[in-house]
Parts: sequence; C-alpha cells; structure tokens
Amino acid sequence: MEKVNTEKWAFIINPISGNDFAGKYFSALQEIIRLRGIDAEFEFTKKKGHATELAEQCYKKGIRNIVAVGGDGTINEIARTLINKPDAVLGVVPAGTGNDTIQILGFPNRFTETDWDAFFSKNVIRMDVGLCNGKYFLNGMGIGFDAEVAAQNYDSHGNVKRGNASKYIWHIIKTLLLYNAHEFNILANNQTIKMNSFMATISIGRRFAGKYFITPKAIANDGLLDMCLVSELNIFRRLKLFTQVPTGAHLTDKSVSYVQTEKIVVSFPQKMPYHIDGELFFDSKFEISLLPKSLQVIYNANGNHYFNV
Repeated sequence: MEKVNTEKWAFIINPISGNDFAGKYFSALQEIIRLRGIDAEFEFTKKKGHATELAEQCYKKGIRNIVAVGGDGTINEIARTLINKPDAVLGVVPAGTGNDTIQILGFPNRFTETDWDAFFSKNVIRMDVGLCNGKYFLNGMGIGFDAEVAAQNYDSHGNVKRGNASKYIWHIIKTLLLYNAHEFNILANNQTIKMNSFMATISIGRRFAGKYFITPKAIANDGLLDMCLVSELNIFRRLKLFTQVPTGAHLTDKSVSYVQTEKIVVSFPQKMPYHIDGELFFDSKFEISLLPKSLQVIYNANGNHYFNV
C-alpha cells in the first residue's frame, strides 16, 4: 500500500481499555500502520492521568497528530493537552466499552479497513469542548441518575469495574428502581429553575452508555451546550422513559425539558456525584460553560457525524 502521509503520528494506547481490548489490538494496529507507511510511535498508559502526560510529551517533541487508542476517559485525558492548540490534531481509535465520543466523529465502535481509509484521509474539523468546574468534557457530563449509573461502574477503591457493555444495562436498571430524585437549582438562559429532578445531562455529543441518545439534538460545533432535564418520575414512568431514550423519543414526554445554551449553573444543598465523559467526581455547585471550536479532530466526512459542515 502506498504511503499516504509523511507526517509524524503518535498513538497513545490504554492497554486495559475495553477489558484489555486495546492492549490485545496493538499487534493489529502495528500492522495497519506498517502497511500504510505511517511514521508513528506508540506509547502505553500506566495509570490514571498518564495519557495527558504522554500527549504533552509528544506535543513537545513536535508531533502534531496524536491519536487516542482507548475509551472515552483516555480520549478526554489526551484532549486536555490539545485544546486551544490550532496546530494539533486529535485522532480517535475506539477501544473502550461504551465508546460514546467516537459517535461525534462519525466512526463506528470498531474500525474496518474502510474506516482506516477515512481516518488517514485526515478530514479535520474543529469541535466545541465543554467545561465544568475546570474539567473538560468532549461528549458530556451528567448529574443525578446518569451520574449514579457512572458511580455504579466503580469499585470501592475508585477503579473501573471489569465487564462488557452489558454491565451498563444492569447498573441502569438497578438505579432506575432505587434512585431518589434531588432538589436542583438551575440557572440557564437567564432563567432560574428549582425542582426535584431525576437527572440533568449536559452535552456536546448525543449518546451515552453505548446506545442512549439522551441529547439527540446536539451538534458538536454549534457553540451551544445541550441539556436534557428530567423531573421526578414514578417507577412506571421511569421504565417507559428508559425504553424511549435509545431513539430520542423521550423528548416528547412532559417530564423532559430540553435546553440549548452557552452557560449553565447547577447547585445542590449537598455534594453530589457527577460524571465527566464517564469519569466520576463529587461537588455541590457546577459552573458549566463552553469553549467553542477549541479542539481540532479527525472526523469521518462521509459518516454519521454530529457536525455542521
């Protein structure tokens, strides 16, 4: 195969992503790179936050095409280094469990030969990045029900539990049955909302937990945050809404409010769990804003991406 790109590339691999899928995929990845004549180096993460360090090192060495091979958390760590660097490009090879961020870019959960062709054609676009309490998000964040689902994905030591995508279904069902709503104070579009809320999801992308399109109107470069706000529900309405979310039909339910805005402030009387691209944190006040078109990414121009072009 002819050489398609003479630039230097770095592939940062989280070997334990996707129940060790990323690590096992390495030999196949090496062969793909070799056949395409790509000048690349490979780095492996060893701990949480290491992907950010590796991306910084690669950038300092002059490498401008930096590729995340892992799940949404790994992608987020690498992106932190590349935000507001107009000469840097983030590539994503999905190798996690949920793989929600990749949907924004128009690629599938696992690459085929055709997807590699699209990837190395290097169509680049600038996407928005969310910011909550100083932490960046590419796909989205959640407070309430979906944050509790994310919390179920961690063990008592703060490590992500093993398991395939079906583990999310069990966490979701258990939380649907047991979760208690909390009082939210929300400021958005110069309006204050005080309510007992089941969940609030704020996003750049559309999909969460592998197949749930909670914010199905989101466009990743429109300069707006999308918020799906759900008021308190009884168990029967929770189950009904759960069946509607994969198709986006939940937006017609009277318990659902959908807001598009540039800034959101959410507060609680006590600390609450929240997730940032699936990573778990705790706080009582959330100042959420947007960095418009601040990250340059490779996307599939012919795929089902979430960009205005």
